[in-house]
Parts: sequence; C-alpha cells; structure tokens
Amino acid sequence: METTRRSFLKTAAAGLAAASAMPASRAAAQTTSFKIGLVVLGDFAIAAPPLVAIEKGFFKANGVAVEAIPFRGGPDLLKGVMAGSVEMGITGATDPLVFRERGTGIRMLAVVTEKNHFTLVGAPQINRVEDLKGKSIGVTVIGATTWIFARLLAKKHGWDPEKDVKIVALGGLDAQVAALSRGETAAFVWGDGGAVVEHQGKGKVLMRLDSVTPKWISQLAYATDDTIKAKKETLHKVLRGLFQGIKFCRENPDETIRIASKGIGWPEAATRKAYELVRPLLPVDGRIDLEALKVMQDTLLELGVLKQRLPLQDHYTTEFTPVKV
Repeated sequence: METTRRSFLKTAAAGLAAASAMPASRAAAQTTSFKIGLVVLGDFAIAAPPLVAIEKGFFKANGVAVEAIPFRGGPDLLKGVMAGSVEMGITGATDPLVFRERGTGIRMLAVVTEKNHFTLVGAPQINRVEDLKGKSIGVTVIGATTWIFARLLAKKHGWDPEKDVKIVALGGLDAQVAALSRGETAAFVWGDGGAVVEHQGKGKVLMRLDSVTPKWISQLAYATDDTIKAKKETLHKVLRGLFQGIKFCRENPDETIRIASKGIGWPEAATRKAYELVRPLLPVDGRIDLEALKVMQDTLLELGVLKQRLPLQDHYTTEFTPVKV
C-alpha cells in the first residue's frame, strides 16, 4: 500500500534530471544544491508540489537543484533538519509548535496546505459520521494530530470523547486498514491517503476535517534558525520554486495527477480523489494565518500536548512570505 522510499527517490531523481535542459557541468555551476525533507511520502499535499516543481523545472529556473527526501514521520524529519541532512522540512503544522516547546531552534517559513486536509475514513458499512457514536476510531498515537482531530470530531458532535467513542492508537496506515477490515474500528483519521483506502474498497472518505477545525493550518515548511540566517537567499529561491509548483498544481489537474501518481506510487484514480480533496486548500503565497496558529496552540495546550505557552512569534518568521511567483 505504501510506496517505498527507494522507488520515490528514483522517480524524483529521474524528474530532476529530465527538468534540466542545460549540460550538467554548466547546470552545476549555476545552481545551488538543496535538500527538502518530506514528513511522509504517502500524502498528496506533502509530496505533489515538490514533485511537480522538480519535474517541471521550477526549482532549476530559480537556480536551485532540489532533492526531495521522504522520512517516516515528524520526529525523524526533525532529526534530519537539525542534523543538516535536509535543509528544509515540509510537515504537519503542529510539529513546529511541539518541537519548539521542547527546545529545538526551528521556525515556520510558509504555509503549504491551508486549513485541514485530514480525512475521516469509515468502514464500508458506515454511511454517516453520526453512525460512529459508541464505536471505535483509530488514530496513530496518543497526542498525535490524528488523536487531536478524533477528539475534536467527538466534541463537535456533542459526544464525550472518553465515553461516547473509543479512540484507539494503532500506528500506521496498514494497521488502521487491518483493524477496520476486522471490525475492530469503525473509522480512522488519516491524511489525504484515505483516498487510496477508498479506491481499494476497504473504506470510504466520510469527510474532510476542516469542518471540525475551521481555524487551522494543515502543513507548512520550516527550517532551523541557523539555516534561515545562513541561507536566506537560497530559501527564497526554493520557496519560489515550490510555490510555482503549487500554482501549477492548482491550475493543471491532469498533469499534476500524472506526476504525483508516478512519484507517490498511487493509482491515478486514487490520486485524483486526493487532488480533489486538497486543491481547495492549496495556498497562493504561503502567508501564515496567525489567528489559526493561536487556535492550534490553544488546542494543544488544552489537550496537554503542550505544557507551556511560548510567545507565538517565536514559532515563525515573515521574512519569506508572501511568496512571489
């Protein structure tokens, strides 16, 4: 179900090579190498824009040779960013809030997916969200974004998240689908990869969760304070290329779906469903909604994910937005 990291890197490398129209020696002299870390591969909103920007040559046009490297989750990506194995991370928007509180020097650069692109995936026999009362909902781990959204979903429907539903930590997508198939859960919370589960007939997307969190930020790009200081000009170029990719994604559905399907390894029909879920949330210029950011921080504090309130301005910079494409 999940594309391997090796196959993704092979595809991304092929796209990067195809995008360069100039001789290799000349290209090397005129471009700066840069590595972007993707928090996971199996998410259209995370992977599609950099894949498109690589294949269509948008990064190259801005003077950067970008390699996109998938990781296995937020903590692993953070380690890569802090160690310098990648210079910028694209991740869920709660990560900088959590990791900054824990003492890491990272800062948000730009929003790459607005609002909330996560989905609620129900078992085939579940037709309405209301049918989930009294049943089990799968999440990755306690305290994760999926867990937060399951609790907010329960509250929105007037349910006690401790009594009226059972929120079960199960881990990755394979475990979620297995539990759904065995009837151990009636639904689970996931990103836009829920489109793949629907395509396979193992579940169906009941809703996109932005209605549960009207004020939220789904995904963003971040870097360390040191990288921001040392590579400001390069970051501007990378973000410009990325947002040219996002603009292309908004305006060219079929080509975007083809590129993303090949890169992520999803069937085109599933990729199209994910595209339809994500397209309304693709930003124009990456500006950070500070009201939404405050709501997110308040929510994480209320649920005990954060232990202390840091000044909101410690988490982001406005040096790179609005991104001009």
